[in-house]
Amino acid sequence: MQLETYISDLLYRYDCVTVPGFGAFLTNRVSAKVHESTHTFYPPKKVLSFNEQLQNNDGLLANYIAEIEKIPYSTSIDKISKQVKAIKSYLIEGETIKLDNIGELILNSEGNIVFSPSSHINYLTDAFGLSHFTSTDIKREVYKDEVEAIEETAPIAFTPEKRSNNNWLKYAAAAVIVLGLGGFGAAKYYNNTIENHNQLAQEEANAQLDAKVQEATFVISNPLPAATLSLEKQTGNYHIVAGAFRVEANSDKKVNQLRDKGYKARKIGKNRYGLHEVVYASYKTRAEAQQALYEIRREHNRDAWLLIKKLD
Repeated sequence: MQLETYISDLLYRYDCVTVPGFGAFLTNRVSAKVHESTHTFYPPKKVLSFNEQLQNNDGLLANYIAEIEKIPYSTSIDKISKQVKAIKSYLIEGETIKLDNIGELILNSEGNIVFSPSSHINYLTDAFGLSHFTSTDIKREVYKDEVEAIEETAPIAFTPEKRSNNNWLKYAAAAVIVLGLGGFGAAKYYNNTIENHNQLAQEEANAQLDAKVQEATFVISNPLPAATLSLEKQTGNYHIVAGAFRVEANSDKKVNQLRDKGYKARKIGKNRYGLHEVVYASYKTRAEAQQALYEIRREHNRDAWLLIKKLD
């Protein structure tokens, strides 16, 4: 089992991927930046880190492996445990563990795991297709120095003209004023024409709408009493998944079965594999979702798992 492949897949969608009994890989978004000395522009990205203290199983990795490999959840847990034992044994022997597209792990002298993230991949989907590039330096000061040198060697002298030659300026100023007034008048006429056209079009549209409404008007002699429905809209980014179905009709059937049992089941759309996901309910906080997940696994479905996903 290539554990790093599954971790890499999940890092695109989640900020934390925990490997039970080993540690958690975390992502932190950083903004785009420019290197001042090399003039290189770097796009925004997710920076990877590793926390050895986070080892509790949150069900994310195990459920993902079970879904991909079509195996039971318990089998997935066993496979992860065997892989973790192998990695730890290699680290104790002083070897460097290389995880493709993630980074390298090594054990220091104090017995702690040191993580060096890989720089070959960007897990920020918003920056897909963007890569760093280098721009040439713009040297404006060189041209400024050249201009100052020319001014020093070839000064420019200004000589006043006679007052009798300034009459043409008066005529030019008068022509500018006349042209300006003419342009203002033309612009005002154009704006008035546009406003009149828009008003006529609006009145015609209103008349057509009134005619349609009059044609569609009918009278109900014995109207039914008004019905009031109170629907509780589920919100939150923490969802307890009951299953994923390729045929949408099967997902509708699953929703009805869960609702008959008292769950606030619903569909939350398709996952990346085109399967229709059905959840028991959605919650605003992780604590509420974890408590509900514990009860659902104990009473109804031991393969239920927690999905963290922001819905539109």
